[in-house]
Amino acid sequence: MGIFGTREQKASRVGRLMTIEPLGRAAWTPRDYASLAREGFAKNAIVYRSVRMIAEAAASAPWLLYDGEQEIERHPLLDLLRRPNPAQSGAALMEVLYGHLLVAGNAYLEVVALDGAPRELFSLRPDRMKVVPGPDGWPQAFEYSAGARTVRFAQEGTPPPILHLSLFHPLDDHYGFAPIEAAQTSLDIHNAAGAWSKALLDNAARPSGALVYTGEGHLSDEQFERLKAELEDGYTGARNAGRPLLLEGGLDWKTMAMSPRDMDFIEAKNQAAREIALAFGVPPMLLGIPGDSTYSNYREANRAFWRQTVLPLVNRTVQAMGNWLGAAWGPTLRLGFDADQIEALSVEREALWDRVAKADFLTRDEKRIAVGYGIDNPEGGGAAADE
Repeated sequence: MGIFGTREQKASRVGRLMTIEPLGRAAWTPRDYASLAREGFAKNAIVYRSVRMIAEAAASAPWLLYDGEQEIERHPLLDLLRRPNPAQSGAALMEVLYGHLLVAGNAYLEVVALDGAPRELFSLRPDRMKVVPGPDGWPQAFEYSAGARTVRFAQEGTPPPILHLSLFHPLDDHYGFAPIEAAQTSLDIHNAAGAWSKALLDNAARPSGALVYTGEGHLSDEQFERLKAELEDGYTGARNAGRPLLLEGGLDWKTMAMSPRDMDFIEAKNQAAREIALAFGVPPMLLGIPGDSTYSNYREANRAFWRQTVLPLVNRTVQAMGNWLGAAWGPTLRLGFDADQIEALSVEREALWDRVAKADFLTRDEKRIAVGYGIDNPEGGGAAADE
């Protein structure tokens, strides 16, 4: 109770400052998701492969369910995660979810409940979703628009109908920051390099140059303007790179531009590719980008990819979904994932088992706990049981 007899409620004191829009109005996402998806995922091989690698790897991590410290092998929540809806498997749904998160910085899951129990899960497109802040600054609802229709999801009930996952954004209270945005300059360079190379090949790979008038006198103003317009319309830009030029009397062609070798053209493209891979957390070696010598071999690069990129993403997603869905069956339920079944980490797992097996000062049950398993005999386990 407060000092005036009113009941106090726990809430952030800065929550009301999290939106400058009138309360209850939607805060639109500040970027064009369609452009990011089109120029990145749909047109750039490095972005496409990075997103697919991370999403497929993260979606393959096996789920675990615990009630306190006890693992549960059969439960309606596990059944829901294995078959979230009639059209998708659990891995397919999670791949879509991770793909949205990597391309847009945001991902949304909708839960369909029957008699208070979650029955189906669906992934919603992030460009169609908008946050509706409440009086405390946190989302009180979400609005999903497709065409002229809009559906409003009030964040009520257990669990609430929408789970919003987002990557950290230092300048936005509600929406996440996509890795593609951090690599946008490199993305433009890589795409432009590809378009330029294609244009050069289409036009016989001839370099640019200058037109020199060798006739008597000077070009008239009308001739100069006509020649300038023809050059700008038909011979400039990546689309017309190297296009053969038809010369009239008194005009001579002088090569001026640097060759792709002088510009170190290929290395510039590879550097842009490495920066894109860096933004996503994918070792360039795994993408076949030349010039990367950070890791001594492919296995080491793959292990770093899982440890530094995939597992942190899986862990935060598992915790968020466990907090969201677990409450429908009880406060002690929590979700986890089984890292022991991930083949890329088998070398680390074997090294751990070898170290634990050689630790003679540990009992059998202590060794089991050290490698992630419970005690063999919960009722009488531990050191006493071994003795």
